[in-house]
Amino acid sequence: VQLQASGGGLLQAGDSLRLSCTASRRAATHSVTGWFRQGLGKERQFVAAIDSSSRNTLYADSANGRFTVSRDNVDDRIELQMDSLKPEDTGIYYCAAGRTLATVWNLYGYWGRGTLVTVSS
Repeated sequence: VQLQASGGGLLQAGDSLRLSCTASRRAATHSVTGWFRQGLGKERQFVAAIDSSSRNTLYADSANGRFTVSRDNVDDRIELQMDSLKPEDTGIYYCAAGRTLATVWNLYGYWGRGTLVTVSS
């Protein structure tokens, strides 16, 4: 499984941004896609996750109400719509594949390269 996050950029507080996660291959056993971020000098932090049916999603408290995770089955990608961005949303955003909806990063077995999101005040 090879994942790739894209769509990062330099934003201002209050802006919106949509990140995408694509996979060159998928493992049937790892059908959940999670988004995590890591700020400079900070631990990896859960952001959101979605299962293969798109019926079940999970959000971190910091993302709830501002971020939306969705699955585009036509283009086979997972998107993270981020609205009302804050400086504390700054970090490298990664997508990962796991077996179950979880907030713990080590329950996701496959990771890809991240994309940098920088939000200035």
